[in-house]
Amino acid sequence: MTQPATAAQKQAPTSAAKSAGDQESSRRPGLRWDVRSLSLLGVLAVLVAVGGITAPDQFLAWSNLQLVLTQASVIGVVTVGMTFVITSGGIDLSVGAMVALASVWATTVATQEFGFAGILFTAVIVGVGCGLVNGLLIAYGRMVPFIATLAMLASARGLALQITDGSTQVVTVGSVLDLGARDAYILGFPPLVLIFAAVTVIGWLLLNRTTFGRRTVAVGGNAEASRLAGIDVRRQRLYLYLLSGLCCGIAAFMLIVLSGSGQNTNGNLYELDAIAAAIIGGTLLSGGRGTIIGSVLGVLVFTTITNIFALNNLETAVQQIAKGAIIVAAVLVQRRSMRGGDA
Repeated sequence: MTQPATAAQKQAPTSAAKSAGDQESSRRPGLRWDVRSLSLLGVLAVLVAVGGITAPDQFLAWSNLQLVLTQASVIGVVTVGMTFVITSGGIDLSVGAMVALASVWATTVATQEFGFAGILFTAVIVGVGCGLVNGLLIAYGRMVPFIATLAMLASARGLALQITDGSTQVVTVGSVLDLGARDAYILGFPPLVLIFAAVTVIGWLLLNRTTFGRRTVAVGGNAEASRLAGIDVRRQRLYLYLLSGLCCGIAAFMLIVLSGSGQNTNGNLYELDAIAAAIIGGTLLSGGRGTIIGSVLGVLVFTTITNIFALNNLETAVQQIAKGAIIVAAVLVQRRSMRGGDA
């Protein structure tokens, strides 16, 4: 009778230790992501200091800071959608091409006849339509995301080129152009920046405060376990690519406002910039973890680097090397953090 009691006593500390270990491991990821966000803020602060030292009169001017935020807004909206896709364990290589196709389709002469609403609706619906195709191929056609979105990249770019015939489509709708004018600024901020802020807030709430966000993380962590838990994995993946397409449609409209035109070259390399921003922000390429705030900070870091290089007349090649070095460093830090969490 004494021996079972002794075994139970031995088992109790073991269970308690395991429970404490589980609680500790559950706290580590959150701490790790908070530290990463603070680190990105530190990097951003260093970049601002560098810009202020190398080009004080230009970089620190409010008009230049407005420009940086505006340039970050378009790719930032795309990155929000990309963050959801990567968190689920997927990838979307077609975001830049979808932005291009949506922008040229929304700026055709026939579309512009419907005014502001026609351009906005067309840009959004084309983006969602492309996302729908991606989602159906991946979720129900069981195609590898890399292959499906690569096919969409080629197809959307080709269709955009066919629509424009290689020429620039100039926007003539005054209400669209007025949205990018300085008179439209609200409290000193361009409307595009406010749209980006709204998308960021909605994206954060969707990922962190809704069942949809929890399912996205679960699918990225273990798709089979999620299926056994009752989550419709295929439908969830379809929704995620629809969301990515929606973000691309919004970004296309923002780009139309910013440039006043539609071109088949719009969104060039957006897929690489969005993936890079999400990675350095802390979103795992393997899925299961994502952070909207980190992705936004990643976008701001890259945009600030681009602005500093432009103000100092440095070559684009050097800028690309710097971006590549930052991506490699971020991935190495990410892998080291994961090993530390497993230890």
